[in-house]
Amino acid sequence: MATREEVLQQLIEMSHWLGVESRGLVILGEGNTSARVSDETFFVKASGTQLGTITAEGLVEVNAPKVLKMLEGPELTDDQIKANLKDAMIAKGEYLPSIETVFHAYLLTIAGVNFVGHTHPVSLLGILCSSKWRELTKGRVFPDEIVCCGIAPAYVEYHDPGVSLARAIRKAVEDYVKQYQTRPKAILMQNHGLIALGSTAKEVESITQMWDKTAKVLAGAIIVQSANLGTAKQILQGNVPNYMSKKHIDRICSRPDEEQRKKLIEGH
Repeated sequence: MATREEVLQQLIEMSHWLGVESRGLVILGEGNTSARVSDETFFVKASGTQLGTITAEGLVEVNAPKVLKMLEGPELTDDQIKANLKDAMIAKGEYLPSIETVFHAYLLTIAGVNFVGHTHPVSLLGILCSSKWRELTKGRVFPDEIVCCGIAPAYVEYHDPGVSLARAIRKAVEDYVKQYQTRPKAILMQNHGLIALGSTAKEVESITQMWDKTAKVLAGAIIVQSANLGTAKQILQGNVPNYMSKKHIDRICSRPDEEQRKKLIEGH
């Protein structure tokens, strides 16, 4: 089991990888990351820091049970959220935890999730900001997407960042588990961005990178076909992109030869 210092270093390296601006995953102070230390604490990106240049001082260790309490009870004001997050800090410092710390706290309670990366990929936002965001991402389009990102993403309609969003994410994950009998590896948030859930920092990077590729493939398929089919309505009615069948998706999910690739994706 990794030590606290090892977890922190892995989180810094993952944050730097996600924060390289040439990748188009985040710019300026966008996005946030977290990593589980124990059942009691986790590290999360602080407000006012940037993923690409973050240091240990920009990652705040917080008390998980205190943050999780915010998911229950009535809605909280901005000032109440800020006060509760400050109270949850293990050591008081210059920076406060991100406003999205609450959903990180919940996601890190899921079995097998040790690292979380939330980004705003330009490629994917082009789809998530469209009125057909669910329809366009409803199917899988190539095998590696399934191996890396799972059978499907979880979906969350737009919510104000903070406790409201965290509660919506919790419901989306619970609904997903009921439907698929497994946890999601990725969460798509309308007009907002992507959350990647990993057992390792490497898996978060892999899922994020694969969704960036998936978004570009989807956009490419739509552009190519639009010349022939015309309007967006015709494109959707014509089943463009050409999504893979459930039979093929289930086969890829169960292929024994894909297990080794999954281990590489996860960094094992």
